[in-house]
Amino acid sequence: MTADPRTDALRTTTRVNAVPPSGIRRFFDIAATMPEVISLGIGEPDFVTPEPILRAGIASLEAGHTGYTSNSGLIELRVALAAHLERRYGVQYDPETEVLITVGGSEALHLVAEALVEPGDEVLVPEPCFVAYPAVVTFAGGTPVPVVTRFENDFQLDVADLRARITARTRGLLIGYPSNPTGAVMDRPQLEAVADFAAERNLYVVSDEIYDQLVYGQDHTCFAALPGMRERTVLLGGFSKSYAMTGWRIGYACAPAPLVAALRKIHQYIIMSAPTAAQYAALAALTDPAAATAVRSMAAAYDARRRLVVDGFNRIGLPTFEPRGAFYAFPDVRPTGLSSDEFCERLLYEHKVAMVPGEAFGEAGRGFARCSYATSIERLTEALARIGAFVAPL
Repeated sequence: MTADPRTDALRTTTRVNAVPPSGIRRFFDIAATMPEVISLGIGEPDFVTPEPILRAGIASLEAGHTGYTSNSGLIELRVALAAHLERRYGVQYDPETEVLITVGGSEALHLVAEALVEPGDEVLVPEPCFVAYPAVVTFAGGTPVPVVTRFENDFQLDVADLRARITARTRGLLIGYPSNPTGAVMDRPQLEAVADFAAERNLYVVSDEIYDQLVYGQDHTCFAALPGMRERTVLLGGFSKSYAMTGWRIGYACAPAPLVAALRKIHQYIIMSAPTAAQYAALAALTDPAAATAVRSMAAAYDARRRLVVDGFNRIGLPTFEPRGAFYAFPDVRPTGLSSDEFCERLLYEHKVAMVPGEAFGEAGRGFARCSYATSIERLTEALARIGAFVAPL
């Protein structure tokens, strides 16, 4: 019998009810029950965490480092991270007061939404986007306002589209480049135009750059390093993708000290500190030269897979722009005459290949599907053959 919502003591909040379950997990859960499925659905490296990082995590346990760390994270890790960001991008953060180590980039994203979004605030969110972006804004009581990016423009963010969506209630902008799900990368001049817009309208910018070391054929631009942006930007990142450390759950947030103090306050109450062994592993990721070599090797492997997948989709009649970052391709499935949801469901059940419908990442993704190429060349080749066989009669 359905409980009466007027008297049900365990009724859930309107904010939670407003957020749909993850469209990514839906197809992953189905695929997990089916033998012989090639999953191109989950954005997770197929590499094991590189050896020097593994050794550091194990050594920390063997040394008895099994207690809490500082709420902000190991100071050695924060110092190494600040040095890493300055060396790569020229942006400086005080490791004592402007760096917070979190339980993955997801916790960092949630903390920022809780600290910055007031009920009624609007936050501009370019779509297609990572499924958590609009969700965390809604959980915090705000309103995510989608800003469309388009296939014809390689899913670049256009300032004209931002202007068309801003209102008196707009407080911030949440961006993620390289992009999940499209693989799009913003060039520096385009990001500078976004920065000028943010300054003009006095918006804060949350920049998720967790794929910053997986960029192909060009350099990554750190948004916080753009002129005048450090003081209005929250830089989010982590170790899951570039270092193949998804299960270690280590991320970070960097921002001016007053905001990091607010993030740390929330973090203290809900987390205490990120996993200790994982922090020692992350320290090795930043300081061991062999770890840097491993990252370059993994990035080169992703690049080869990227070219195989993009060429393959275009050859079988699914138009696909060239993604310049992360490990995703975003083919247009409209030529089949199927919706993206129908395409992915039939592909899964009829040909045992799992992809994610584009609308899982917002309405701007409708008509597309996300393919993660974080799997072997052999499996990708077989998957493309199966997809080709599915598409041909359509």
